[in-house]
Formats: sequence, structure tokens, C-alpha cells
Amino acid sequence: MRFCWSKALFGVAPRLLLLLLLLVLVPVPRATDGLETVVRPDSGSSVTISSDRPECSVCEVTGVNATGTTCHQSLALTPEQEVKLQFNCSELQAFSVAVARTIVCTKDSCSPESAAAQNFFSDLPRTYIWELTAPPKTTLSLDPQGKGLSRTTGPCPDGVQLSVSTSKSDPEEQFCRGGSLQMLEVKNGAVVKLKVNPKTTVDPTAFTAAPLKGRTMEVTVGPGTVLVLTRKPSDPECEVCSGGDCSDTGKTITNTDKLQLEFSCSKPQDVFTVGITGKTECTETSCTPVAAEVDPLLFKGFKRTLAWDVSLPPNTVLTLDFPGSGLEETSGSCPDGFQYSVSSSKSGAAPKESVYCRGTSLSSLNLSGQTSVVLELPKDQDLPQTLFTASAAKRGSRLLSVTTDADTKVTIRREPQGPDCDVCVTKDSKQTCSHKQVLRDPQNVSVEFNCKTPQDFFTVEIIRDIDCAKTSCSSDILQTEFSMFPDFNRTFIWDLKVVPTQAFQLDFPEPGMRQIPNKHFCPDKHTYSVVTYLRTGPATIGTFCKGGAVSSVLVRYKGRMFLEVPGGQKLDPVDFKFSHGPHTDKVAILKVNLPRGVANTTFITPNYPGEFPDQEEMQWDFVVPGMHNYSMTFTDFNLPECLSGDVVLEYHRKDKSPAKFSLMDPQPKHQQGNFNMVLKNCATNKTLQGLTLDFKVSVTRSGHPVLCTVDLTQRALSVLIEKVGSDPYCEMTIDSKHQTKINVASGTKTQLSFLDCPNEDLQLTTSQVIECQNASSCPGHILTSPKLDSCLPMPLHSTTWRIVMPEDSTVDLVSPTGSLQQSLPGQDCSGSVLLHLESLVESMGDFCFNGPIQKVQAHTNISVTATARDFKRVKGHFLNVSFSPEIPETIIYRVSPDPRAPTLLATPNWPRGMNPSTTVSWILTLPGSYQALLHFPNVSQPKCGERHTSIKVHVLGNDEELMSRREDEAIGDKLLVPHSFYLNMSNCAIEEGEFGAVVKIVLQKKSNLLAIVLGIAGALLLLLVVLVVVCVVTKKKKQQMSKESSIYMGKGNIFRPNDRTFSKSRSDNDSHVYASIDETLTYGHLLGDATYSDAASDHYKGIQTDSYHTFTGPANAAALPAIQEPDAEPELDGYRGFLEPSFVPPRPRTPIDRQDSLGFQDRRMVDNELYTFKSTGDINTIRLSKIDPEPEPPTDTATEEL
Repeated sequence: MRFCWSKALFGVAPRLLLLLLLLVLVPVPRATDGLETVVRPDSGSSVTISSDRPECSVCEVTGVNATGTTCHQSLALTPEQEVKLQFNCSELQAFSVAVARTIVCTKDSCSPESAAAQNFFSDLPRTYIWELTAPPKTTLSLDPQGKGLSRTTGPCPDGVQLSVSTSKSDPEEQFCRGGSLQMLEVKNGAVVKLKVNPKTTVDPTAFTAAPLKGRTMEVTVGPGTVLVLTRKPSDPECEVCSGGDCSDTGKTITNTDKLQLEFSCSKPQDVFTVGITGKTECTETSCTPVAAEVDPLLFKGFKRTLAWDVSLPPNTVLTLDFPGSGLEETSGSCPDGFQYSVSSSKSGAAPKESVYCRGTSLSSLNLSGQTSVVLELPKDQDLPQTLFTASAAKRGSRLLSVTTDADTKVTIRREPQGPDCDVCVTKDSKQTCSHKQVLRDPQNVSVEFNCKTPQDFFTVEIIRDIDCAKTSCSSDILQTEFSMFPDFNRTFIWDLKVVPTQAFQLDFPEPGMRQIPNKHFCPDKHTYSVVTYLRTGPATIGTFCKGGAVSSVLVRYKGRMFLEVPGGQKLDPVDFKFSHGPHTDKVAILKVNLPRGVANTTFITPNYPGEFPDQEEMQWDFVVPGMHNYSMTFTDFNLPECLSGDVVLEYHRKDKSPAKFSLMDPQPKHQQGNFNMVLKNCATNKTLQGLTLDFKVSVTRSGHPVLCTVDLTQRALSVLIEKVGSDPYCEMTIDSKHQTKINVASGTKTQLSFLDCPNEDLQLTTSQVIECQNASSCPGHILTSPKLDSCLPMPLHSTTWRIVMPEDSTVDLVSPTGSLQQSLPGQDCSGSVLLHLESLVESMGDFCFNGPIQKVQAHTNISVTATARDFKRVKGHFLNVSFSPEIPETIIYRVSPDPRAPTLLATPNWPRGMNPSTTVSWILTLPGSYQALLHFPNVSQPKCGERHTSIKVHVLGNDEELMSRREDEAIGDKLLVPHSFYLNMSNCAIEEGEFGAVVKIVLQKKSNLLAIVLGIAGALLLLLVVLVVVCVVTKKKKQQMSKESSIYMGKGNIFRPNDRTFSKSRSDNDSHVYASIDETLTYGHLLGDATYSDAASDHYKGIQTDSYHTFTGPANAAALPAIQEPDAEPELDGYRGFLEPSFVPPRPRTPIDRQDSLGFQDRRMVDNELYTFKSTGDINTIRLSKIDPEPEPPTDTATEEL
């Protein structure tokens, strides 16, 4: 663009003076007053220069010397004609330039193709206008020449703005240079404007225009599928053509192969939507086609909706399997836009529709009735080739056998609008089917559901009537109906009723019930509710869960107990009891055992958050733990408007008058003792909210701790106190630090405290160490009960001694009673004290006093733990501990078995096995006349890795080995050991299994067969000799009956047998009965104690009438020779008398009848030194005493052997 300025000159130099005068007097013109430019508009363009200000004008300068001007407010320039213009205005921007041009397009091209923007008038605002014309239904594309455009609603930062409108009267859409938009589509009559600010350079070509060729595609649609293309009238114009048939609203395509479609627009996906409809027909066993398949590339990029109709015969179940990730049901829209809608309808019922997104929870759907599956895809989603696969089967059924109890009603129901599944009941050969069935009274019926999973649709309600007004009430109300329908949602209901003047009571077992808000559910899925029936209607006393403070509920007259359990939940009901209760005028009475420790227990009024019934009372009976305080807090409440009466809250305590409060008053705080709370309602205004109350009872402990100072600074003793009870509120502290286990070490002093700790919940044990450095110098120890501080409240449970010995010594344990007994099955300890012995590696067993074990020796450190029922009653000590030289075995037991009972012995750590590579021995000492019978009732042998196990039996005193067995050798059932013996068991290095054994020892008396035979033979021989002697003596006596003779009696009287001093014969009187017989003289050679013999002789001095006295011979007779007894030699296996059996002391000859003679022997006599009786046959005719000889009691072992 070119600008020229001109100035008038007024003559030459002579006129200089006049020129200067004019310059001073005439004002200089402004810059715009003489602005001139020469322009030449391009061909086909229309240029118009205008101003909206009247004082401004644009002038066309003409003439040879540019002397002529024609001025206008608006001036149109002629194309391709050069013109000189002059602008007259105070502001150049008051002018605007409009350059208009028409672009004419056919279906094939546009003329001109480029929208040229002639670059002139750069100091003025310019508007370039292009009007596009094209044949009808022809779309033109505008290309901004690679710069791209972006939509805008304001001015552009570079001063160049493009606007497009579909016509001159339509609103404009504005764009700025620079952006992602590379093409604009317009129709015939579109107007494109390019607005350029002053002093802004514009590109010579604003855009290029060309007719837009439509999109073509090839489509194949199979049989049974219908494809519908649809365009809304409000969408941009676009035709779809096939075979010369064009439509701008849509097209329906079916059963075609490679059909060519041509769209008149380049982006038909923005205009048209695609609907694809398929159909699947199913029989009772199959579907055709099985898979709903679509070409994934069909109309890709379009918004597609696929709908599949599936027809199904009656009583048939349709299964749709969805490939890929499956489905997930939703109630809204899907995030990715991939959304399934599945609807199914039964005959005569409204269809039921469900919406699903892609997910993982469902891989298949089971449907019934006519089904429709609709899939909606956004443009950017890929279509799966297989939407679903369909399969059909005759509707399955489920058959159940149901037995109901008396006074029980079972209701099975589903929602009427639910799936096509009915429940059928067959009774008396007649079947009835419905969505609801009711079973009453005792009966056994078959219940059939005509679907596979009825538990998904049906609920079961079991109601049992318990009318105590008609029959007696059983306390156990859990019946067989609990086992019915385990996988269904169940509601158990007990209708409870008593006579109107009474109440019924529900007692809950420990740990009671916990009240929760109504309509809530319990964590264990067992939710209980108690409802009472008032004149004003039912009222919910409360909803409860297992485990809480409520122990019982007392309800007036009539009520219901509910238990709700979901399907599949294993039933574990509370075993509550139902019984008659005392009469009450309250709606209900809750008995509450408040927990110990710090706790908050919440309660609500009946019907909460609904209204508490008018003019009714509710009572809570609270049992407060001892040494605890309670506080009442109202969490939420509403006071009603009372028409009569007031809302009153009363607190009742034993032996105190009731305290009355309003809900607005401060409630009791930090009180002690049990109390009852009664809430009384008034007659309320029903148009306003009624009485509600939510409150909590807080419990804190008020007890005082038991303090104890334990001083072990001077004692080798440790004390351990542990909590063993279940009371979580027991607190123990040691030096003010809370502990669950207190350990007071030896040599320390600590301060202990116990708060709310029952003695039975604490366990006190002590331990001390007995250590020996040198066995030869270590003194013995006595294990006794330790003396503890009396301030410790709990009794001693056990005490332990840990005995540490040198490596070359042995620990000896001996009972103060002399013996121990091992506690084993069949040989249990019944005493009050039990001793547990344990080595470093294994248990040696439990022992008590008075048994066969005389001593325990251990070549290892051991611990002894004593437990007793009451240590305070234990007198004396437990064990004597000493140290002796080393033994080769690990453990040695010295045992003296009891002949009266079997003895059981077990290996250490029984019933588990011995520790590997250890040895145990028993040294058993038997009484001399006994032998031992060994049984091995329980022996377990391992698989040895190194060496072998060994069980050996040796006789003491010689090398005789009676038994030796390894783990791979069989052990006999019994073994007879004749003498004291040694039993040893050794373990190997075990590879698998365990080595252990139990030995049973039974003592038997020895039997000497040769002695028995010789005794019998001697007795027979003696009997024969006696018979011969009797015969000879009898014969001689008859021969001497008439002869007289005298008998000499030392220090006695001489008498003649013929003198009849006695009036009766000897056999008829008691003259032969003696007051006493001096046995010491008769059997003196058998007595070893001369003192006793002398004392007895001194007692009987002188001659006594009718007293037998031993014949002593003449007075001057020499003394009898003394008998020299041999010294006793101790023997292990028997006992012998002091005299040889052949020794018989001499007797004096007495000339008396043989029946009176000492030579006469009774047949009951035994031929031994004492002449004892062997039987109690007929007594002798001559009695030596008024008292017959008594049979001797059973003799001991030594006596029986003699």
C-alpha cells in the first residue's frame, strides 16, 4: 500500500514575505486531513470503505492534477480499477474496510479454490468476507492451510479472528489461529469472515475451499440381524446412499453381503447412530444361534446399540454366559460407557430390567421368560465379537422334605414381582404351586421349588405359638424347626403368651445380651428382637446381640421373640429360657448385670427412635459390681408435650425412698450399689414428637488396691505371680508399673499392689537354687515350704528347687517317709502333695509319698516342684537332698516292691519317649521268700540312627543276665526273676519314633517242692510210729492195771494210786486241770532272752495244788548241760530257726498212764519243735488247760518258710 502527501507553494522568492505571513496567519492542516492512498481491488472482490461517524469521509481524487475530489461516508470500489483515495477524519480508525467475495463450488471443485486476502489499508480495521455457494446437500471443507484453528468466544491475541456461520442470519462461530482443528465443514450459503485489526499483517491465503467427498464403506449383515442407521433432524445434514437410494434420516439394512454405503459427509459417525438387532430362539434344551456374534469392525467409530431378543418356552431356564471379564450389576451409568441392560418378563407380568457394567462378579446370568439383552457402546469402545452365548434347559427343581412341630407355622414366600420360581406343596396326592405356601400343625410334606436356587428368591418364616394360658410352659423352646431350610433367609418367631394377670420372662445365658439400635444387625448375623403387644399396638422392647449385660427381659402378658438369620449362615442360637414371671404393670423390665472395670453400656426406650407409648412405664434393674461406681448420662432424648401428667424418672435403691427426676435434671453420678430406674410417660400431644430416650450407664472401679512389700534381700528365693483367671479388670503393679506377670528376683525388695484381683485368679509360685560345687563338702538339704510375706493375698500354688551339682557327682533324693511312688495310670497318687521331678532335658515324672521307690539318684541337674492343696497344712518337709559320687547311668531308682500290690515303673518323660542317648536303671530288692514276675505292657521302640536301644535284666550279686533286648528284637510278655535284680534301659540316637516303656512287677512267694514232698512222707512215717506206740502202751497198761506203784514228785507228795482220795475218776473231775503251765521252763530253749525266763520263774514259786510243774529230777541231781547255740548267719534268700530240727530237749519219765503221759501225742499235732496243731479235729480227752489252743494267725514270709 502506498501513501502520498502534497503541499501548495505560493510563488517564488519574490513572494517569500507573503509566504511567511500566510504561514503565521493560516493554521497548518492535521495529519489525517490530507491522507491519500492509491489502491487496485482484485478481480471478483467487492471493497467497501465506510465510517460510522458523519464528520469523516473518504474522497476519490480525480483530474489531471488531482484537483477534483468526490467525498462519501461510504465508498464502494470497482474491482481491477486503480483509484486514489483521500481520508478526511480526525481518527483514521473511524474507517473500516470490508472486502467481500463469493466462492462458487460445484460437487467437484470450488472457484476460486483459495480465499485470498488482499493486503491493503493496513492502518485500518479490515473484514474479509467470503460467501460460499454449492449445490444442495453438498458439504464444503475449509482448510486453514496447516495452521490449525481453535474455537473462542473472545478476541484473538494476534489480532486475526475467523468466524463461520451457516448463513448470513445465523450466529457465528469464532476461531483463532493456532489449534488442533484442521478442517471446517460448511454447507451452501455459509459465510466466512476474517477480521483483522489495524497494523496487523494477514496471510495472502486465508483458507482453501473444496467440495467434501463423502465416506464410503462396505457392510455385510447376516440373516436374523437387522441394522438401522439413524440421524436426528437436529444433527448436521448428511445423506447415506446405497445403490442410488439416498436418505438423510436413516436406512435399514438386513441380510446383505458387501453392501456399498456412501455418506455425503466426511464424518458420518458424528451424525448417524447405529442400531443392531439380533434374535435367538431357544427350545427346552438348546438355543439357535448359540452365540450372539457381530463383526467388531462393523461401523467402528459410530455410536452403536446392540439389542438381542431371546425367545424361551415356558418352564425353561436361560443361561447367558458373558466372555471376558464378566459383568457387575449397577444402579447407575458405567464409567467406560460399556453398559448392558438385561430384561426378562414372564407371561402376564411386567418385565424386570437390570443394568450391568463390565466387571468380575458375574460370569453368567440365569433368566426365565422372554429376555432382551441391550449393549450400548460409545464411539471409542471396541465391540467384542461374541456378546454372549446362550443355553437353555428345562427348569430345574429342588425338593425338600419338611417336618413341622405342633403349634408351629412355616411360611415360605417370595416377592410377587420376583423371578419365575414357585414353591409347590404336595398333600394328599394334590400339588399346589404359588409364590407363597403356609405349612401348619405337625405334618411331613414335600416342598418343591421349580427353580435351581430358590434360596436366592424365597424367605422362610417359622412361627411357634407358646400359650402358657392353655398348657404348661417348657423352659427349653429350641425345637427341631431350627434345622429346616439352612440356606434360606430365615426368621424365627416365638409367640409367647401367659394369662393376663401374669408376665413371661426370657432368661439369657452368660454372657447375656447387648442392646443395639432397632433395624440394625448383629456381627454374628444372629439378630434378636423382643416385641410386646399393648392396647395401642405393638412396641419393640429392643433389638439385641449375643454378648452383653442384659440377663433377662420380663414382658407383660403377650409378646414375640424374633431371630433373624441370613441364608447360608450356620445357626448358633442363644439357648434362652422361657418361664412365667411375676405380675408387673410395666411394659417390660430389663435386668442388667453391669460389667466390671471401666465400661459404658447403652440403652434405648421401646420403639426408639420412635415414640415411647403413652401413659406406660419401663423399668431397668441394674446390678452394679462390688467396689464400682456408676454414672447416668442421657445421650439423646425428647420431651413430649403432656396433655395430662408429667414425664417422671425414678431411681429406686434398697432401703431408700425413690428419688424422682425429670429428664432435664442432672442425673446420678459416681454412685454405688444396685438400683432400679423407672421411666413414666404422660398422655402426649400426638401431633408432636413423643417421648424418646437414649442413655448410657458408665461404670468405673472404686476399689482400693492391696499393698504388699516383698523383701527377698536376705533370701535365696524368687517369687512369681501370674494372672490365670479370665477377669480382665484385675490389675497388678510392681513398683507402680502395671504388669500381667510379676517376678520378684532373689536379693531384691519390691512394692506390689493388687486391685480387684480375686485370689483364685492369681497364681503364686516360688523357686530357689541349691548349688553344690564339691560333692564331698556339700551338706545335705531339706526341701521345705518357703515362708512368704503374710501380706500376699493369694495362696502358694507351687514351689520349685533347682538343684545344681558338680559334673562328677550324683544327686540323691530320699523321701522323709522313707519311700516314693510314681504317679502312673493305674497307680495314681491320692495324697495332698505331688512332687514333679525334671532334669535338664526331660521330665522324670510325678511322685508322691509312701511307695516302693526308696531313693532316686540322678547324674544331672534336676528341679523338684512341689504342689499341694494347701501348703499351710503340710507338715514336715518334702525331700532330703544329698550328693554322692558319680554314677554311670543318667537316673537310678532304688525300688523295694510291695508284695501286696503290683508295682508300676515307667521311663522318664513318659508317656513321651526318653531323651536320646540317655540311660535309666532300677535296682529292685526283693524279700527273701519272694520272686518277681515282670510284665512289659507298653513298650515303644524307635528307628535308631546310631547304636541301639537296650532293655537288660541282671540278678544282683552275679553276672547272670536274664534278658537283653534291642529295638529290633521282640520282648517277651513275662519274665520271672527269682532274686533281687537290676533293670536297665538305654536309648539310642533316634532317627524316627520314640523309646519308652512301662514295667509291671508282681511279687510271688517261692514254692519248695522237695521240702513239701519230704514233709508229707515224714508225716506219714510219724503217724505210723505213733500208731505202733499207742498199741504197745495200751497193751502194757492193761497188764499193769492191778499193780500198785509210787511216783516220785520233787517237792511234792507221795500218793498211792489205789488210795481213792477223789470221789470221781480223773476223767469225771477237774483234778487234771491246772491253773497254769510254766511254759518258760517247758520251752525255755527257744527263748533268747534270759531276763524274761527269770522273771517268769520268780513269779511261780513253791508247790501249788493242781498245778503242773516240770519234773526237775532229784534234788542233788547235777544240772543239765547247757546248750550251745551257733551264731546266726545272715542270708539273702531265707530265714532259719535258732536250733537244728533234730534237737529235742529231754523230758523226764513219769510213771503215769499213757493217756496222761507227756509222751502221748494228739493226732492234731505237727511234728516240730513247738508241736503246734495242724487241724482242729476232735479235741484230746486230757486237757492241759481250760482254754483250748487257738489256731495261729497267718505267718509272715519267714515263718511260712520254716
